[in-house]
Amino acid sequence: MPVYNWKGVNSYGEKRKGKIEAVDEAGARAQLKRMRIDVQSCKEAPKDLFENIDLFKPKVTGKDLVIFTRQLSTMIDAGLPLVQCLQILGKQQSNPTFKRVILNLQSDVETGNTLADAMRKHPKVFDNLYSNMIEAGEVGGILDTILSRLAAFKEKAMALQKKIKGAMTYPAICLGISLVILVVILVFVVPVFKEMFEGFGSALPTPTQIVVNMSEGLQNYFIYLLILTGLLVFAVKKIYSTERGRLKMDAMFLKSPVVGDLIRKVSVAKFTRTLGTMLQSGVPILDSLHVTAKTAGNKVIERAVFRVADAVAEGRAIVEPLEETGVFPNMVIQMINVGESVGALDTMLEKIADFYDEEVDQAVENLTAMIEPFMMVFLGGMIGGLVVAMYLPIFKIATLV
Repeated sequence: MPVYNWKGVNSYGEKRKGKIEAVDEAGARAQLKRMRIDVQSCKEAPKDLFENIDLFKPKVTGKDLVIFTRQLSTMIDAGLPLVQCLQILGKQQSNPTFKRVILNLQSDVETGNTLADAMRKHPKVFDNLYSNMIEAGEVGGILDTILSRLAAFKEKAMALQKKIKGAMTYPAICLGISLVILVVILVFVVPVFKEMFEGFGSALPTPTQIVVNMSEGLQNYFIYLLILTGLLVFAVKKIYSTERGRLKMDAMFLKSPVVGDLIRKVSVAKFTRTLGTMLQSGVPILDSLHVTAKTAGNKVIERAVFRVADAVAEGRAIVEPLEETGVFPNMVIQMINVGESVGALDTMLEKIADFYDEEVDQAVENLTAMIEPFMMVFLGGMIGGLVVAMYLPIFKIATLV
């Protein structure tokens, strides 16, 4: 929404100036008139050169969205009109990107659009799950309840994501440090020893010669190694961006030892939490399955859920196609079967999600406990191996003497 710089005189005869957001200049003047400002000038503020460049825009974080959802739920529950809620939340929002989005929502709702339709115009902020649940809340007249469930769902999803990132942070930092140490030793330390070894006049031990060759190779072909690494990263990203490539890589991740088990548990927790939340909110099961599939985060799981949705569309129960996919654990299938039999599928899905959240916690702890000694051995072995290789010629000379 455009911003207008204005100057005027208030009802006390005092000169005032400021900025105001409005659809157009007439709207800005009308707002100022309601504020009892005698407008002397009102012009649109010059636009920021970087306004339309996504790289320079602050992103809407998960925390921003959770706070917005909680506040909107509370305000609607208190009986405030939706347009007024959006206006208040937009004005107090500190993130300029999210502020613009909220005020656009307000403008769209004022012109007769539903909140769900207005949100669908901003897919980078409000995903399919969010807008579909909002639509169900508007149709059922329980928008405040749906918003409260959405906030709880987003908080749990963020907590799960934080656990996974926490598990990956430690090994990533250790690997980065070890690579830096390796490069420093090969580029700056080894050449000093090499000059000293050249005066010995005898052949170097094999481990020492290997380290010297590595040092020379890194110094002579460093640029080429960087280019090769960049090409490899680009190739992997390119393959992963294709349907077939992502399917194969995701299948490989699921089958990988240790990490594969963690990925499967995270996927099951996400699938059951998302599907359970949408069913509780009154979203039809077919729509829920399609949205859940798109938010699975793993192509193998996504395809499996789409096959389940196709089977349900044909009139089959959800349990049989779930079992046929071969992706979901038997315990999950049996619990879903019980939930469907007693007519409490949404509640059962929530219980499964809670159980697998605990399983993910345990899997992350086990992974961290396993990685720590491995990284210690790796770092110690690498540094120790280099040191021994460098001192072998000195030991050889000392023996000869």
